[in-house]
Amino acid sequence: MKLPTNMELIVIGGSAGSLQVIIEMIKNLDSKIHIPILLVIHRKAQSGDILKTLLQQFTQIPVVEVEDKTEIEKNTIYIVPADYHLLFENNSMMSLDSSEKMNYSRPSIDVTFRSAAEVYGENVIGVLLSGANADGVEGLSYIKKYNGKVWIQDPETAEVDYMPRSAIEEIDYDLIISPHNLANYIKQL
Repeated sequence: MKLPTNMELIVIGGSAGSLQVIIEMIKNLDSKIHIPILLVIHRKAQSGDILKTLLQQFTQIPVVEVEDKTEIEKNTIYIVPADYHLLFENNSMMSLDSSEKMNYSRPSIDVTFRSAAEVYGENVIGVLLSGANADGVEGLSYIKKYNGKVWIQDPETAEVDYMPRSAIEEIDYDLIISPHNLANYIKQL
């Protein structure tokens, strides 16, 4: 399969069961990546920066928890902080929002996927991983509507298959991925 070469952002959404997939991906990426990766992971509101500390142990790529008005740089893995939605102001700046929860979640994967679709259009890849609610499915439909690429974790490999299974049923996806091949696909971009 020929992968796109014009990508400017990978945004990955996950909930229950997605952390192990993300760790596996990070461990297998090269020490330099030519595209920023943004992680939108459901977690408790008061979880602090423990996720950043955990993920940094597995990679030489800088792992940064986003603050309001963070500039986007290549070769960086960004994490949306707990209890905030993330929006893209443009293709070089992110902002945080504390408006109401969507799909019982803040950060909401849908909110970030939709914002990424509107700003990056065909130059974004949305990846939806394991999870127990439908957050992310609507956001993937926006990414597809704006001609971005949609990758979904194979539900057979998901610890909690509800989110990826819902997405596969509703979205015209580009690729079904498994935890062990996600990093390889990213390296080919």
